[in-house]
Amino acid sequence: MTSTELAPADARHQPLTQADKLAQDAATAAKVRRLSNHPDVVALRVEKVRTQIDAVIWLGIFLGLAFTMVNVQSFAAAGAATWSLGWLAGWLLDPMVSLVLVAVLRAEQVTARYQVEIGAWAHRTKWFAFLATYVMNTWKSWTHFDVAGVVLHSVPPVLVFLAAETAPVLRDKLTEAVFKAAGTAFTGQADTAGDTAVTSAPVPAAESAPEVPGGAPAAPVVESPTSTPTRPRRRPAARKPAAKPARKLRADYLAEVRAAWAPGIEITPAWVRSVCPSISRGTSKNVADDLTAETTTRPAVAPEPADQTTTAQEREAA
Repeated sequence: MTSTELAPADARHQPLTQADKLAQDAATAAKVRRLSNHPDVVALRVEKVRTQIDAVIWLGIFLGLAFTMVNVQSFAAAGAATWSLGWLAGWLLDPMVSLVLVAVLRAEQVTARYQVEIGAWAHRTKWFAFLATYVMNTWKSWTHFDVAGVVLHSVPPVLVFLAAETAPVLRDKLTEAVFKAAGTAFTGQADTAGDTAVTSAPVPAAESAPEVPGGAPAAPVVESPTSTPTRPRRRPAARKPAAKPARKLRADYLAEVRAAWAPGIEITPAWVRSVCPSISRGTSKNVADDLTAETTTRPAVAPEPADQTTTAQEREAA
C-alpha cells in the first residue's frame, strides 16, 4: 500500500454533492429571508421610499406653484405698466401665499412621520392658501367664460392641493409599515424546521446507578444539560378569616344587667351602657325598660316566720 493511499482525504478538495449544494442554498436563503424581515432593514427600506416620495411630491408642488405665479401676478397687477410699483408688487402676492403654504406642508411632513395631529388651524391655513391661489388663477377665465382657460388654470392648483393632501396620508402609512414590522416577533430563527439544521447538545453519560438492597441496580438518572433545577414556589398560606363574634341578643344584655343590678341602683340607659359597653343606645333604652318593669312587678320577699318551737323554748329558759 502506497503512502498516497494512506494519506487522509481532505474534505475541502472533495466535490460537493447535489444535496450539499442544496443545503447550502437553503441555509443562505433562510438567512437572507430572516434579515430581510428584520425591523431595522424594513425601516431602512421604508426611509428610502419615503425620501423618494417626498422628493417627487415636492417637485410637483413647486412646479405647480411656479406655474400659478404668472397668473397671480397678472391678477394683482391689474393692467399696471411694466416695471411700475403696482407691477412689481404683483410679483410678491403669489410668493407670500406660497411660502405660508410650503411652511404648513413642511410641518405636516414631520408630524405625519410620527403620526401626530397637526391641528385645525393648520388645515384652515392650507385650505385658505389653496382657495386664494385657485381664485386668483381662474378669475379672469371665469369672468370671460373661457372654459379652456378655466380648465388650464384649474389643473395646477388642484393638483398641488391633491398632492399636499395625499402626502401626509402616504407618510402615515409608511410609518405604520415600520411599526408593524417592529411589532412582529423577530427571533432570528427560521419559521420552519427545514430552514436551518437543528443540532442537539450531547447528553452526558448516565451516572453510576447506586445499588439497592437486594442486588438489583437502581435506574440511572440522566440530567438534561438545558434543564435547570427549579424550586417549587411556595404559595402563601391563605389567611383564615377571623371568626366573627356572636351577635348578642336583647335577652343576653338583659341577663347581664339583671345580674349586675342591686337594690338602690337607678336603672337608666346610661347605666345599662356602662354595664354593657357594646350595646347601642336604642337597645340600652329597651333593656332598661325591661329591667325596670321586672323590678317593679317583682313581689317583695317577706321575712321568714320564726320557728314557734324555738321561741317557746327560749321563753321557758328565760
